[in-house]
Amino acid sequence: MALYEALRQGHKVTHLVNFISNDDKRVRFHGTNADLIRQQGAAMGIQVAQYETDWDGYERDFKAGVRKLLPTGVKGMIFGDIYLDVHREWVERVCGEIGIEALEPLWGRPTGELLDQFIELGFEAVVVGVNSRHMDEKWVGRFVDASFRDYLKKNNIDPCGENGEYHTVVINGPIFTRRLSLSTGRVISKNEYRLLDIRDVRQEAAIP
Repeated sequence: MALYEALRQGHKVTHLVNFISNDDKRVRFHGTNADLIRQQGAAMGIQVAQYETDWDGYERDFKAGVRKLLPTGVKGMIFGDIYLDVHREWVERVCGEIGIEALEPLWGRPTGELLDQFIELGFEAVVVGVNSRHMDEKWVGRFVDASFRDYLKKNNIDPCGENGEYHTVVINGPIFTRRLSLSTGRVISKNEYRLLDIRDVRQEAAIP
């Protein structure tokens, strides 16, 4: 939604910046397969800048990766934070030290309203991870739809998972030119998290 809103506001987006773990080659924090992110960028026609990192070196690697893009004319970065001050403070500080602007197009929006808009706009997203302390793992691999929204509301879970209750990957929507088709395997347990094992990703004609 942050990317959609930034584009709607007229910002030109040249890269999707992504960091993967240097041990398992999955996206930091979300556990998503690295190739899936590259395919996602291709399906939107946006170049992916993907870098390896580890927990201790994340800020250092973040700065180094973004600085590599500065010669292309990058002036700012878009983030999807909604209300967590600690996240906004971090991105504003780090971007300030790099010399670019941190843009937060979703900041302060009601999370229930955002999820409603996401569904109404026709985005398709698959739940790829849940924190089992907060959510039933049966939702891993399922779509973000009205039934999912109802489950979140019934169990007093933040509609957008802002506290890490769940993570998704978007596979189609109004900013996609191609739809992603996922081939999935078992659910992987990693501490309290349950993650979807995505084995293959294919692009197909977008569904309006």
